[in-house]
Amino acid sequence: MALARAWAVALAGVTGQVVEVEADLAQGLPALTIIGLPDAALSESRDRVRSAIVNSGEAWPQKRITLGLSPATLPKHGSGFDLPMAAAILCAAGVLPAPALHEMVLLGELGLDGRVRAIRGVLPAALAASEAGFHRVVVPEANAAEAALLPELEVWAVDSLRELLDTVRDGRPPLRVVPSQLDTARLRQPESACLSGNSAAAEPDLSDVLGQPAGRRAIEVAAAGSHHTFLVGDPGTGKTMLAARLPGLLPSLDRRAALEVTSVHSVAGVLPSDCPLVTRPPFRDPHHTASVSALIGGGSGMARPGQISLAHKGILFLDEAPEFNSGVLDALRQPLESGHVRIARSGGVAEYPARFLLVLAANPCGCATAASPSACTCSPLVRRRYLSRLSGPLLDRVDLQVRMHPVSRAEFLADRNQAEPTEVVAKRVLIARERSAERFAGLPWSSNSEIPGRELRGRWAPPRPAMVAAERALETGWISLRGLDRVMRVAWTLADLADRSRPGADEIDEALYLRTGVAA
Repeated sequence: MALARAWAVALAGVTGQVVEVEADLAQGLPALTIIGLPDAALSESRDRVRSAIVNSGEAWPQKRITLGLSPATLPKHGSGFDLPMAAAILCAAGVLPAPALHEMVLLGELGLDGRVRAIRGVLPAALAASEAGFHRVVVPEANAAEAALLPELEVWAVDSLRELLDTVRDGRPPLRVVPSQLDTARLRQPESACLSGNSAAAEPDLSDVLGQPAGRRAIEVAAAGSHHTFLVGDPGTGKTMLAARLPGLLPSLDRRAALEVTSVHSVAGVLPSDCPLVTRPPFRDPHHTASVSALIGGGSGMARPGQISLAHKGILFLDEAPEFNSGVLDALRQPLESGHVRIARSGGVAEYPARFLLVLAANPCGCATAASPSACTCSPLVRRRYLSRLSGPLLDRVDLQVRMHPVSRAEFLADRNQAEPTEVVAKRVLIARERSAERFAGLPWSSNSEIPGRELRGRWAPPRPAMVAAERALETGWISLRGLDRVMRVAWTLADLADRSRPGADEIDEALYLRTGVAA
């Protein structure tokens, strides 16, 4: 009997756990058995592994082979176990020296001809390997740049099982040892931005949205404090234009956020091959026919990340929000509060981050007449019913609720010299975020929108005289207690934009107006 082991990583969401792959070769009828809760893709590995070994010029052991994946109670998914299983079998057969595999984690899918193909989730898998104490990881050549984002790991990139065997036998690294590509300084530079092939320079400019100073102000406040926003107005008033320009106001992601976002995109399989690190806040705008699984995450087996997780640290824009299914919209309520989503499926429980900035856009009614407000034939009851598709509990979690009116010719001409470009507004947003970051130093929050209500009413309570209008709105039922907390959060963002140490009556009143549309 011969026994050998290799190391792999199993993913549950974006969390990885190192798995011990044991290969036991015993006398008996030739067969290959995989134990340890494998899924269908992993069970099919027996055929891929056998063909890859034979087509790489090695003999298939004519013995009873048992592959054990430990811990046995952890569900295993995907084809990324092919490479470590093949290495463990060959090591047990005496083809490879056993000590060589103890120092590395292997990730990769095998083709029938022995090629090593790319897999999803290499970055979180490599991170799990690093946290478990491994210093070397073997990955497919197509995933090498992604794994090299972790400077503490030595990355071996191989394109075939044959190359891996030759490398391990010789005890020398392959020609494609990939140096770390994570340069912290580059994360602060717009030219290093990468999101689905788009750079920051290609983003549209805020000065294009003319005649809507209130809308531009709301977008600036939303960017400065990560406040959820609801834009409602007639067609052609600039709602979609404002949402499309919001990413340009956000600063580039720091190292930690960039790795979090990249990990989610890697697991989802949407990470561009030419850009292993996402450094710009993502922007997702799903169609209104999207299902709950598409928006929140789901699928058979282990749940995949949805649009809210792909928008982590960025923006989720729902255009024509009332056209979305009400169940889909209400599914957003829990992630908006917690910043993450847990999805239970038959294959296990996956948890994904979902700290995004929600932007909703809606027409005031279903007819969506753009000619003039008087051209709409919808009754007030029809309008109320249309907007009531957005539930009260959902809207109560939205900080900024802005009504956008049609732009007249005079307003259009007057605003041409007043509208500020994205670059100018983005600098104010960055300064405001730096002020809030200094205030939250050593605390678990990164933006004003995350401050708990208890802290707002205690450590960071505005002066009592400044709260008169907001408390009156609470007393009359115009806002809820949660709405009052959100007014105070927006007021702190307004104070950061105005370089004030604490919000006063002006900031509270403006925050109340941005939420209710009613001047104090």
